[in-house]
Amino acid sequence: MTDVRRERLRRSGLTTLEICVVAALYFGSAELGLLQQLVRSQVTPLWPPSGIAVASMLLRGRRVWPGVALGAFLANVDLGPSLPAVLAITAGNTLAPVCSCLLLRRAGFRNELDRLRDVLGLIFLGAFTGMLVSATTGTTTLLVSGALSTAGFWPTWSVWWTGDAMGVLVVTPVLLVLSSARWPRNVRTSRWMEAVLLVAATAAVGFVETGRAPLLFLGFPLLVWAAFRFQLAGAAPCALAVSTFAIVAAARRTGPFAGHDLLTNMITLQAFNGAAALTALLLGAVVSERDQNQREIVDACTQIAGMVSRITAGDRHLVPPEEPGAPEGPGGADGVGGADGEGTTKAASSSMRRRPPTGHRAGRDDRI
Repeated sequence: MTDVRRERLRRSGLTTLEICVVAALYFGSAELGLLQQLVRSQVTPLWPPSGIAVASMLLRGRRVWPGVALGAFLANVDLGPSLPAVLAITAGNTLAPVCSCLLLRRAGFRNELDRLRDVLGLIFLGAFTGMLVSATTGTTTLLVSGALSTAGFWPTWSVWWTGDAMGVLVVTPVLLVLSSARWPRNVRTSRWMEAVLLVAATAAVGFVETGRAPLLFLGFPLLVWAAFRFQLAGAAPCALAVSTFAIVAAARRTGPFAGHDLLTNMITLQAFNGAAALTALLLGAVVSERDQNQREIVDACTQIAGMVSRITAGDRHLVPPEEPGAPEGPGGADGVGGADGEGTTKAASSSMRRRPPTGHRAGRDDRI
């Protein structure tokens, strides 16, 4: 009984620790996300906490939802507009990742993201569908509380929904990849140099994207490079970096975001972020799936070759070896069975009896 109680206490303590960690990560990422707020100091084009919430529930289970609720409450309590409104927004921010997790698990989602169906599920179920709950709940709460006008409902809703969806698309894959990442061994120096070159190129493109020139499209070659050479381990972080640079440019209203209203900038920004995330995730998943299929084909060929070798070796053991000094013909070396030729006569007679009729004699009675 004591051991059972200790095990329960240990599990309870571990769950409490996980909840606290999730709450701290949610709150910290929320503070970072609010640095790029666009609507009422509360709505941002990229909401990293939504990605952290979905990833934590996929990795640790739905039991960590209190951590998401606590982090959401701490992030919104200073923003208002009132305590009931904060509680309603907190409920929406908590219920959205729970719905996303339920939808993904029901669809057979795997955290490794090594299949194309897993990536499509994360995009359409985890991001686009699940985040409808938080966007609708939060925007409606702001409207009912009087903090938002009717004319600003749809622009705010669009920013809220796309911000939460982008958080799932660009943050959740990074966390899932990191959870299963292992330090590579026996890697060539040229491979490390290529990775460093990719990081440097991403930083250079980010500097250009946040400038005055509308050069956001320069990020796509990097995404293709990262996906084909490093699969999701390189594509997911690269997509996060490219999207972050685009959000900074939108917040500064530079490049392609200069001289446009909020709705136009949001459409441009989220179209770019969505295209970047889809390109990185889909290409990374396709390349990973292709490599997995190639490994399975090689393993299958190796197994078949081993089976053929064993069967061939078994056939050799089944054939009896030829005894030394055995007669070469039916009657000996010269075809004669004995002094009176009895062996030759019997062999010839047996051969004639067993030979089937052929040619024009087939079907005839030889006794006629």
